[in-house]
Amino acid sequence: MDKPFLKTTSLNKLYPGGGGIKDIHLEIQPGQITAIIGASGSGKSTLLSLLYGLLSPDTGEVNFKGERVWGPEEKLIPGHDAMKMVTQAEDDLNLFARVRENVSILLPNTDLRAKEEKTNNILTRLRMTALADKRVNDLSGGERQRVAIARALVTEPEVLLLDEPFNQVDTSFRDGLQEDIRQVVKDTGLTVIMVSHDPAEVLSMADELIVLKNGGIIEAGNPQKVYNDPQYLYTAKLLARCNVLSAGEASVCGVRTQKQQVMIYPEWIETRRFGGSKWTVKQLLFRGFYEELLVENNGVILRMLNGEPGKYGEGSNLSLKIKKWVEY
Repeated sequence: MDKPFLKTTSLNKLYPGGGGIKDIHLEIQPGQITAIIGASGSGKSTLLSLLYGLLSPDTGEVNFKGERVWGPEEKLIPGHDAMKMVTQAEDDLNLFARVRENVSILLPNTDLRAKEEKTNNILTRLRMTALADKRVNDLSGGERQRVAIARALVTEPEVLLLDEPFNQVDTSFRDGLQEDIRQVVKDTGLTVIMVSHDPAEVLSMADELIVLKNGGIIEAGNPQKVYNDPQYLYTAKLLARCNVLSAGEASVCGVRTQKQQVMIYPEWIETRRFGGSKWTVKQLLFRGFYEELLVENNGVILRMLNGEPGKYGEGSNLSLKIKKWVEY
């Protein structure tokens, strides 16, 4: 029987002042991107550090390919040898050395030609050849983050752990870097575990989504399924700026429910030419190729999307239809 790739059993790590994780049972699949999301203080970074071996659990254990991942009390240099971790900190970078030197320094000097080839290969994969001879000190925060990721990947780890990896990356670079990492996963079978607070990152990148609340896993699964059918309102609010209505407010929208709350994503609302409830546009938020509309009816305000910017103005009257909703 094959041993699990990366697995936690009854993992607990609690801090005296509060916070941490409790009773985590988790199995990470190889060759995939797993994203961990949760509100601030939910235990995301603690879980990532336990998986890597930077922290030791109070109880329970982490196993990689059937062998225990030891923490700093048992291991002189913390962190599993088959894994690399990238955080927002730049402590490991030599700011006054070139990008190429920062990346290649982690490779042995036993075969200089292979060292150069590996360095060039990862710089090409991450589209960093134009930065290769620049000093790290002269780079933007986003470019330095690319250097940190290149350093982690050049040694060909089996697992790459990313803690809020794109926080400092400009939007123009972010999409390309995400695509590059997905391509590396596809080409090499690399396993990526990332912590993020940005729903756009996790929904576009991840193969598996894990939702933490108060240190425990409350939901997990394919991102598309979790988004479209969140089992908890907490999850829906993490993933989107959704509309949350009481039963009474929902009835104004034509939604009948016996439960306490109704969640409606903005894209689940559409306009109708005839019939439907009457709403007034209170505010327009231009988002480029689409608009967000804030519409009101009898004191109830909804956020919805409009794919034809300029079609409506403030004060316009609309008939709406709610295509889908989730009850809690």
